[in-house]
Amino acid sequence: MRLSRSIVGVLAIMALLATLPSLAGAHDTSGGDALKGRAYDGHVQDPSPGGVPMDPVRDARCTGGMAADLFPCHKVDLDAFMPLTELGATFINDVWGWTDSETGQQIAIAGVIEGTVFVDVTDGTNPVVLGLLPAPPEIADDFGNLWGDIRVFENTAYIGSEAADFDAFFEAGQLSGFGVQIVDLEQFRGVTAEIEVVEANRLTEITQSHNLSLNEETGRLYVVGSFLNGTDCANPVGSGGAAVYDLNADPINPEFIGCLDGEQYNHDLQCVIYDGPDAEFQGREICIGSNEAVMRIYDATDIDDVQVLGTLTYLDVGFNDDTSDGLFPGAPAYYTHQGWLSEDHSFFYLGDELDEVQQGITRTTYIWDLTDLDDAQLVSSFTDGSTSIDHNMFVLEGLLYQANYSAGLTIYDAWKSDKGRLTERGYFDTFPLDDRTDFFGAWGNYPFFGDGKVIVTSSDEGLFILNSRAKSSNNDFAKGVSKKKMR
Repeated sequence: MRLSRSIVGVLAIMALLATLPSLAGAHDTSGGDALKGRAYDGHVQDPSPGGVPMDPVRDARCTGGMAADLFPCHKVDLDAFMPLTELGATFINDVWGWTDSETGQQIAIAGVIEGTVFVDVTDGTNPVVLGLLPAPPEIADDFGNLWGDIRVFENTAYIGSEAADFDAFFEAGQLSGFGVQIVDLEQFRGVTAEIEVVEANRLTEITQSHNLSLNEETGRLYVVGSFLNGTDCANPVGSGGAAVYDLNADPINPEFIGCLDGEQYNHDLQCVIYDGPDAEFQGREICIGSNEAVMRIYDATDIDDVQVLGTLTYLDVGFNDDTSDGLFPGAPAYYTHQGWLSEDHSFFYLGDELDEVQQGITRTTYIWDLTDLDDAQLVSSFTDGSTSIDHNMFVLEGLLYQANYSAGLTIYDAWKSDKGRLTERGYFDTFPLDDRTDFFGAWGNYPFFGDGKVIVTSSDEGLFILNSRAKSSNNDFAKGVSKKKMR
């Protein structure tokens, strides 16, 4: 979810922001409805809301359905748990990773209220904090990094956030914020202890963004749900469609090349060079947007002439009444949040972040058949009956890795997608207290190191370094598609 919603217009955006509590400091947001309908008070709770003590755990195998006598699990071992206190953080959000092609070093990169933390996870049972890049000083004391996102191109990391100086906007009409921080990851090569992390550059024309999407094959960075003055696609002067940058010539100094959508806000996005069953679009840059109330498919090959191939709905429900006590009056009574393509580009797995809350249904994944990109079809609304809320999900080697808030990480086998079925192959519960239908627990996951290691962030707990033994039943899951292509 995001703090500002383009679909109700700029005036409504500012009205909504005005109703939020004064966030006087990254460590002082007490008493506020500041995070998806629940308060964040800027302090670490011990034990966490999920019942997890703030004590590090190392090398705990999943046996008898439990790891470390605390975490329910199946076929997923705990290499290490790094509590917020070990990370020097008070809240953690999204996560991505980088593997050094020269040394094989693996680094987890996670957003925290205080900025972005870098952790060497090469030896999963002995992780090392390598440093924390602070949030930009102009917003650090006004609005912490509650919503952050990271993507990596070659040896460069890009970091975006919703954080912005809204007080300055209301006082002077000037919106400044987090921008997009750019970090040269080679500074960590060979490093074995904490260092001062250096920012290589920052895109300051982007004042705020919700997510980042990166097509590694084409070197395009999509800054999603962004505030970018002077364009026709980004708030507050447009729709909030993704601002697009070319990284190829100089990853440290990206070149702005255009906008994805001048009509709709992109909440999340995946872009690939399409290699699926629809021959008409093979070799084209296809993007799938999770756009708050719809899923939208784009041919973005020519960024100056983006074609919309489909605008798809899946729930026949209306908008919250302006007087509603529910989340976000005037907004959809559901929320098209995020999704990921199968490795053969035949299916798209879509998550809705509010259907459980607003519609009272159990956790649901919407499976789309993309055999015909001009006429995508909903195969099924799959549920396993869980009462938790689904969040971010990714696909690797035929398995769908879902961060499912209070249920932790769930790993599904997607080989029966054509039948509308997912089969659970493993799980690890980072929030063992319960499976409440609320925004606590597993926020993000990163399964792309390729050695079974899965990094999971749990918002009020910390960073989990997991090792999965789950396997797909489909022996030909990859169909020749490279792992790099799918990120």
